[in-house]
Amino acid sequence: MTNDNIANIVETIVKEVSQKASVSSINLCMAKRLIAKVEGKAKEMGLSVVVAVSDSAGNPVAVECMDGSYLASYDIAVKKAYTVVALKMSTLTLKNLSQPGQSLYGIQFTNDGKLVIFGGGDPLIYNSNIIGGIGVSGGSEDQDVELSEYGAKCLNEIINS
Repeated sequence: MTNDNIANIVETIVKEVSQKASVSSINLCMAKRLIAKVEGKAKEMGLSVVVAVSDSAGNPVAVECMDGSYLASYDIAVKKAYTVVALKMSTLTLKNLSQPGQSLYGIQFTNDGKLVIFGGGDPLIYNSNIIGGIGVSGGSEDQDVELSEYGAKCLNEIINS
């Protein structure tokens, strides 16, 4: 191997590492790949769901409705993806904090009704930063939570592949 070949290899590696380290918000390509993973798991579970992915500002990047999903699930999934970025926590955590007598009781009536206080939304965290959010709606709360947590766990694989 020549010095030029080694230099080219090192340059390629440095570029790839710096690109991955500099991810500050999820992009469309990543969102579509993440949604496909979650939809695959939903099919295995026998579910038709809506999956929404938002960027680091809470804006929708991609939303897909599986055949046969509920019409109402669209709005719910989008709002779950927004909620997790806006409040930097899963919607399941928020559910517990928004119960009567808890510190965030009534929060769902703020932010023009954009906040969802039941499970199925998770922040997308990469290198300790929230780069987006995922919201899933269409199953039971437990099923939505399972799918959104699965999506959040798939993020590193999506970014690093």
